[in-house]
Amino acid sequence: MTGSRFRMGLIAMSMALWTAGCATPSPRHIMACATAPIPVLHAPDADRITTTLSVLSYNIEGLGWPARAGRADDLRRIGRHLAALRRDGRAPDIVLFQEMFSGPAKAAVAASGYPAIATGPNRTTRARGVTKEALPGRSHFRRGELGLHLTGSGLAIASRYPIVDGAMHAYGRRSCAGIDCLANKGVMLARIAIPGVPTPVDLYNTHMNSRGASRAPHSRNLAAHDRQSLEASAFIDRTHDDAYPVIFGGDFNMRRSQPRWDNFSRYQSFHLVHRTCVEVGSDCEVRLNWSGDKPWMETQDLQFFWPGDRVSVRPVRVEAMFTGKAGDPALSDHDGLLVTYQLSWPRSAAVTSNC
Repeated sequence: MTGSRFRMGLIAMSMALWTAGCATPSPRHIMACATAPIPVLHAPDADRITTTLSVLSYNIEGLGWPARAGRADDLRRIGRHLAALRRDGRAPDIVLFQEMFSGPAKAAVAASGYPAIATGPNRTTRARGVTKEALPGRSHFRRGELGLHLTGSGLAIASRYPIVDGAMHAYGRRSCAGIDCLANKGVMLARIAIPGVPTPVDLYNTHMNSRGASRAPHSRNLAAHDRQSLEASAFIDRTHDDAYPVIFGGDFNMRRSQPRWDNFSRYQSFHLVHRTCVEVGSDCEVRLNWSGDKPWMETQDLQFFWPGDRVSVRPVRVEAMFTGKAGDPALSDHDGLLVTYQLSWPRSAAVTSNC
């Protein structure tokens, strides 16, 4: 067999294996508002009411073979562990999943037992309103730049509260570099209705282009990340209602890359949980071992937030999950980032049905 025929055969085999995950449907659960649990509401003073909302961002390393091998058992354990936490009343209220690519990964998200689940762009979701300008350098099929997607975005949002609206955006084909182009990466919105809270909360989830793991040259993967940052910002501007608080999390792939941070910050003005909680005098409880004065530069997994017109939001605790410590198994190449937020609103604010 010639070298070119061998490479084409290898690509065909990889396509078949990657798309095998498509045989497992993406988990989608719809929850009736009437069945939603009532959160604990507090009245710390005569003027305001508060409650909490816990949000976990977790990259579950759900790639299929040949990208990853032997992941099925750990993925099943992720689903079982979250389901057990839910039975005990200790699970996060919301989970932002990334890398839900393979069949076992999709099954794990479904097995977590959350009554409301929405998913992001699938393999065939079209990118709209994106640039057609070529990236720096040349594309190459050997690093996955085939001009087609073998899998969807791998994004899902699971919630204990009803998801009353949603939207998604697939990043453009000229906004990805290297192996990342095999997945139809993007950003998604799930609008959550919490009983007793005057407005819904907008939850956004994304997974952005990697650096060295993409196998694309630096200038090329940096430009792709910049374009995705711009597209994510435009999508949020287009879909977010300023009346609602917003939480934006995911795998941003900006660890130790000041150029990526600089580009991302040009488009995004949300408050960063890490930066807020590290400030002197902050009443945010940090249960992580942070070193240095910029701990956000040491991780890919981040959460951002912004208040609504009537409901404010701020982080009050930040910690890790799936760390490998006693009773908390490490089941992915990422820890989970768990942030507990306080939602607060005037007692005089009218509470209406968000469904």
